[in-house]
Amino acid sequence: MIQVNMHEAKTNLSKLIEQLSQGEEIVIARGNKPVAKLVLFDEIHAQRKIGSARGLITMDSSFDEPLEDFADYMP
Repeated sequence: MIQVNMHEAKTNLSKLIEQLSQGEEIVIARGNKPVAKLVLFDEIHAQRKIGSARGLITMDSSFDEPLEDFADYMP
């Protein structure tokens, strides 16, 4: 883990980001007190599209029929 002060972080941001991509953890401190952690941004996953699975899923016509196991509980 690398700890840098605010001024060093502002001055060397590009170098710090390069170190992140090599697996380093970077903590930014103010007066030797950690205040922030610099991390790599995860990949953005594709947005889900409403209705994109239409027609791929079907329900059997007996889906709503009572189950035999529960016949004792039916009125």
